[in-house]
Amino acid sequence: MTLVLGIDPGTATTGYGLVRDLPDDSLQVIEFGVIQTPAGLPAAERLSLLYHRLCEILLLHRPESAAVEKLFFQNNVKTAIAVGQARGVVLLALAESGLEIAEYTPNEVKQAVAGYGSADKRQVQEMVRVLLAMPHIPQPDDAADALAIAITHLHTRRY
Repeated sequence: MTLVLGIDPGTATTGYGLVRDLPDDSLQVIEFGVIQTPAGLPAAERLSLLYHRLCEILLLHRPESAAVEKLFFQNNVKTAIAVGQARGVVLLALAESGLEIAEYTPNEVKQAVAGYGSADKRQVQEMVRVLLAMPHIPQPDDAADALAIAITHLHTRRY
């Protein structure tokens, strides 16, 4: 049984989800949520908050591995830089914890979870709900995305 931490990085909101695979090949959600940073804070303070909160989650749950969404093309350069900075902080926290780290593109996540690389957000969220036997689609969206990333890693590791 492997516990995986999935991360959907962002400066304002970073989604996280912890998923365990069970001996019968089913998946179990352990915890999910978001790390939010106040918009009025300077970037360095926001990144510091992200780092420290993620370290708390790592210490509390002690996952065996982690998966992070890769940065994909952004039309807005400012947004791409902010997400890149958040990804760097996330990767640092994970590396310092000694975790095996995998990275997946949005299309790889869609393919692994929904079976279709061009699936829309709602299709992926519904499959996350089904695969984790949850009564409702997990909210907020960033947390659902993080769970999808964790599921992708567990499915990929099997092969």
